Amino acid sequence: MNSFGRLFRIHIFGESHGASVGVVVDGCPAGIALGPDDFLNDLARRKSGSIGTTPRQEEDTPELVSGVFNGFTTGAPLTVIFRNLNTRSQDYAKLRETPRPGHADYTASVKFGGFEDYRGGGHFSGRLTLGLVAAGVVARKIIHPVTIGASLMEAGGKSDIQKAIEEAVARKDSIGGIVECRVQNLPAGLGEPFFDSVESLISHAVFSIPAIKGIEFGSGFNAARMWGSEHNDAFVSPDGITRTNHAGGINGGITNGNELVFRVAVKPTSSTSQVQHTLNFKTGQMTDLKIEGRHDTCIALRVPVVIEAVTAAVLADLMLLEQKVNRIIHSRTK
Repeated sequence: MNSFGRLFRIHIFGESHGASVGVVVDGCPAGIALGPDDFLNDLARRKSGSIGTTPRQEEDTPELVSGVFNGFTTGAPLTVIFRNLNTRSQDYAKLRETPRPGHADYTASVKFGGFEDYRGGGHFSGRLTLGLVAAGVVARKIIHPVTIGASLMEAGGKSDIQKAIEEAVARKDSIGGIVECRVQNLPAGLGEPFFDSVESLISHAVFSIPAIKGIEFGSGFNAARMWGSEHNDAFVSPDGITRTNHAGGINGGITNGNELVFRVAVKPTSSTSQVQHTLNFKTGQMTDLKIEGRHDTCIALRVPVVIEAVTAAVLADLMLLEQKVNRIIHSRTK
């Protein structure tokens, strides 16, 4: 449901226009140096402000309310919260009758019988990714020296991202994009097939991010168009390094020591300034809907750091699990 992971377990909470959003990290090892400043760089990367992002500005100041003492993690559940200080909830009242196309308004109402917090998308809002980013900051410390970098490769079908954003703004519409993530210095042997393969876990975590519609590893869908002899990655050293990396750093659901590479598809933001012809559920009549409020032209601009965060969380969990398994095996052989 709202929790993910086994040894490094994260639980997100809050709503877009509620008092706060945040995350509880259980299983965080004790003794990790951690303070509010450690979160600022990644939080700044997620923030709005540049062209193509929402005008909504929040302070996003992290409050570490448990699990940290004297500047170090204690081993107890770590709780980080972010206050919502800039909300305009009146923009969403009329949407009870006319659910926004592409949003979770209708499905959330069906799921929770109309008791859900619908303001700003409530618990389904991209605002909840703040908790994911916070968890990723902690996870990065656990997996060091493994490094993770994600970047927006294209937006609106164009490699010239700035031009694509400008065209979307002029059109008063939204666009999506493709984000690529690369992981360096990752050891071989991580992953638990069949159902907890590295691809399975990363995909599970990535699809928790609102607006994600697809994922591919290594050569991805292009592999279906290649010969087997072409797609296979020939070994060039005893430590598993290969000449090519069509597998994206994973074989049989287990990391192989090469660079882990995957890409995700981010859909266009569902809320746009375009008038949409849709159903008014109260009257039963089709009507024109113009969505008010503050929205991103291209939410994909703010997704890379969130992709990095959930990837770090998955890898931290796998690395802690691997250490636990190794300790058990070593204790049995003594």
